[in-house]
Amino acid sequence: MGFNVAVVGATGAVGREMLNILAERRFPVAAVHAVASERSAGSEISFGEDKVLKIEDLDHFDFKGIDIALFSPGAKISAVHAPRAARAGAVVIDNTSQFRMDKDVPLIVPEVNPEAIAQYEKRGIIANPNCSTIQMVVALKPLHDLARIKRVVVATYQSVSGAGREAMDELFNQTRAIYVNDPVKKEQFTKQIAFNCIPHIDIFMDDGSTKEEWKMASETRKILDPAIAVRATCVRVPVFISHGEAVNVEFEQPLSEDAARNALKAAPGIIVIDHRADEGYVTPVEAAGEDSVYVSRIRHDPTVPHGLDLWVVADNLRKGAALNAVQIAEVLARDYLTQSAGAPRRRYVG
Repeated sequence: MGFNVAVVGATGAVGREMLNILAERRFPVAAVHAVASERSAGSEISFGEDKVLKIEDLDHFDFKGIDIALFSPGAKISAVHAPRAARAGAVVIDNTSQFRMDKDVPLIVPEVNPEAIAQYEKRGIIANPNCSTIQMVVALKPLHDLARIKRVVVATYQSVSGAGREAMDELFNQTRAIYVNDPVKKEQFTKQIAFNCIPHIDIFMDDGSTKEEWKMASETRKILDPAIAVRATCVRVPVFISHGEAVNVEFEQPLSEDAARNALKAAPGIIVIDHRADEGYVTPVEAAGEDSVYVSRIRHDPTVPHGLDLWVVADNLRKGAALNAVQIAEVLARDYLTQSAGAPRRRYVG
């Protein structure tokens, strides 16, 4: 017995990682379907060490009989096909931005607000937050429980993998071009990304913020607490995988470095590596391929009444996307769905 699972957008960087993580974590599958666009249909993709899946065409894919559908095909495609999958009886876990701020769609980080998963019954869809939001709220949750967060100011250092496989290729190609004195071509980014930093992720909004910065503020309030003020500056950096974040937190009550460090060490999904010495912190290279959110550089901020600074790093393709989606699916499988060959597959709770 197991669950019938579809991975939509299976040929993309996040979709491939979803398949890898489903296999790594031995998710209880009866069948797995790899689904993508028509141009990829018929090609093959690996699932686990010894299984190969044939890509199925999303436009013609029948979601009837699918228990859980993991989506990462792009927001416009999810807007069309995620509701179609939900109407067919699947529970959709969508990694795009399409449904995150929909009041009837829960926005979930399992270490932070797993109880909100129950709201999936309203539309049959659960949203995966933005990658930069996920790692930040995992680190903020245990601190908020101790002293209540008043305000967060964050600067992100986001890897190119957050913009997709083509963006990773552009960093590689530009770096090679610079070394061999070839022209540097810009296709995925507005400026040269190799040996550079670009303070521009997603589109600009009327107030001068970018959409990525707006996402971090809005999603943090929806997931953690609507009273928290969040100000973000999001920067793309020449790193292939893993995002770093410099996070300044202001609390309503006093919170010492030691109390914060102990709370973070005890929290699920977090590893604290914080030594005030050379190499006593985690960088994006070390976080790549790992499941945890790493917290370093914990220190008192004397410029506000109750402040702390943190350095937070995580693999944006894993915890920032695919792993978070699979963890949601694990909670669904454990607490909300029944393993059966026929309808109804959902077990309504509460």
